[in-house]
Amino acid sequence: MGVHTVDERSTMDPLAGANAAAKAQRLNIRVTREVKALVERAARASRMNASQFVLQAAVRSAEDVLADQTRFTLPPEQWTAFTALLDRPAHSLPSLEEAAGKRRPFDDR
Repeated sequence: MGVHTVDERSTMDPLAGANAAAKAQRLNIRVTREVKALVERAARASRMNASQFVLQAAVRSAEDVLADQTRFTLPPEQWTAFTALLDRPAHSLPSLEEAAGKRRPFDDR
C-alpha cells in the first residue's frame, strides 16, 4: 500500500560545510550543568561536538513543528480523490462575485 506525501520541509543539512561567512549568525542558550552534561554525552555518542548536536536537533525539531502546518499524508485512494477535487473546475459563488464587484472604500485614495 503506497502513501502520497506532500512535504515542504527544507532539504538543508545544518552540518554541511558552509563557509564561515555563511554561518555568521549565532544562537546562544543557557543551560544547567546537568543539561550540558547530557547534551555533551549524547553528542559524543553521535560522534559530534555539542554545537553540531544541538544545531542538528534544533533544525530537526523546527522542521517537525513547521511540517504540522505544511505536510500531510494520504493513502492512494484518498490522494486520488483529493487531487480530483483540486483539478475540478471552480464553481461560481454569486455572493463572492457581487462582493468583488462592489466599490471599495479605499479606491479613491
